[in-house]
Amino acid sequence: MSNLFPKEIKDLTSETEAPKDFIRQAVEEDLRTGRFDGRVHTRFPPEPNGYLHIGHAKAICIDYGIAEDYGGKYNLRFDDTNPAKEEVEYAQSMIKDIHWLGFDVGEHNIFYASDYFEQMSVWAEELIEKGLAYVDDLSPDEIREYRGTLTEPGKDSPYRNRSVEENLDLFRRMRVGEFPEESRVLRAKIDMASPNINLRDPVMYRILHRAHYRTGGAWCIYPMYDWAHGLEDSIEGVTHSLCDLAYEDHRPLYDWFLDQLGIYHPQQLEFARLNMTYTVLSKRFLLQLVQEGHVQGWDDPRMPTLAGLRRRGYTPESIREFCQLIGVAKANSTVDYAMLEYTIREDLNERAPRAMVVLDPVKVVIDNYPEGQVEWFDADNHPQRPEMGTHKMPFSREIYIEREDFMEHPPRKYYRLAPGQEVRLKHAYLVTYRDVLRDVAGNVVEIHCTYDPASKGGEAPDGRRVRGTLHWVSVPHALESEVRVYANLFSKEDPYDLPEGGSFMDNLTPDSLILLKGCKAEPALAETQVFDHYQFMRKGYYCTDPDTTAEKLVFNQTVELRSSWDKMSRG
Repeated sequence: MSNLFPKEIKDLTSETEAPKDFIRQAVEEDLRTGRFDGRVHTRFPPEPNGYLHIGHAKAICIDYGIAEDYGGKYNLRFDDTNPAKEEVEYAQSMIKDIHWLGFDVGEHNIFYASDYFEQMSVWAEELIEKGLAYVDDLSPDEIREYRGTLTEPGKDSPYRNRSVEENLDLFRRMRVGEFPEESRVLRAKIDMASPNINLRDPVMYRILHRAHYRTGGAWCIYPMYDWAHGLEDSIEGVTHSLCDLAYEDHRPLYDWFLDQLGIYHPQQLEFARLNMTYTVLSKRFLLQLVQEGHVQGWDDPRMPTLAGLRRRGYTPESIREFCQLIGVAKANSTVDYAMLEYTIREDLNERAPRAMVVLDPVKVVIDNYPEGQVEWFDADNHPQRPEMGTHKMPFSREIYIEREDFMEHPPRKYYRLAPGQEVRLKHAYLVTYRDVLRDVAGNVVEIHCTYDPASKGGEAPDGRRVRGTLHWVSVPHALESEVRVYANLFSKEDPYDLPEGGSFMDNLTPDSLILLKGCKAEPALAETQVFDHYQFMRKGYYCTDPDTTAEKLVFNQTVELRSSWDKMSRG
């Protein structure tokens, strides 16, 4: 993987080895002491209730990257314990996204929490028999009320002291579907006065009369995450269970369940999750965006999902470099979205072939160029990478240029086409403005120029200085194209910065998608394939969208050519 750090960081890492993050330090200490018999085994445990997003990419790179660094194993384990929200589509999309990121995902390392339901049930009965779990008849609202607050202790449920025999009987009847939803739960019996609210008799099982996407109707009770999490890690032999900081206060519960059962005990370590400007990374909110039609699906290029980023033109290499750049920290912070744009811009600068596409075309007629004549010029696919070769670009009497590249009354230091000004048509000739043709409303519909036949290749034979260079497309050879230009989905740096009673939807950018129709692309792009990347000269980086047809090319803007963060990162 190429190093896409800013120069200052490159210079530093070239002289000294970068310090290892706290997770790798912990792993190396465990290897040194022989803990876990010298093994390293991690897992990525998503719930299949939505699509993976850029925050998950960070977790994936940490989980899988650490296993790769130390020659260990890693699992993709679906935490499929809530049939009310989970779907096969989501599980399949996650496998696809992780594979796209560059990590090995196959039958040998894909696991499901639902495969362990029977063993979890056996362990639940073991805790009941030890007097460490009980069936509670309190309603969900009553359980919340009894739990207390961060400053006040909870109080015991009136059902807390049921006998072992009664609890076993009720739990088994829960399992076979005898009771309605929300009528009973199984809770661990820990400490209702604990300062850690997670230890106040947490719920282990709830009743859900829902068909599971893998187990069908075999189960009427489903385990809660805090109960299932450590058991799954133990069954799979995970050594280092890596979670985000939200689970730090849950770690004592993770440890308690494993210790009371006396089973193999992995180590849970927590790291800061990814927060990014102008972005929401809650699957619940992302689902709301999809369901309410604010975006066109999980793979909408404005979405921070991996499917959306892929469709927008982000590469797996750029996302992995972004995750490496932001690092692994113990404290929460917010990353500038421009850092993600920086990594894709640097990546595509190296790999994307150059192409000419006119986004807002106006016709130029070169009056002294022979009618019917067509010349073919060699255009570099990449000016710094000759190994990428060249392609042929046709030139004719009529061409398209960008409307913004012509002004009749230009300001000072305007070096594009204007009265009395000569400009270079890249790869072709020098042209000079003569006149314009207007419609009845006075709008310019056609610009007339003359060309210098001795300037073939775009250079003046007498060495005169020409400062402006324009991209262009031959009119008879132009391909009809649609270009989709995107802005941040949210207009506020912090989308959750709301007045009282406000919704994060209030911060949606009104015109986050702009459709540019009638764009003109050079004919070499006729062979473009879905997700091919290009640098449109003087415009930015784009990729071919799956909506492309034989009649119309469709491109998504990935990122502009430069940003303020690029300049800052280079000093």
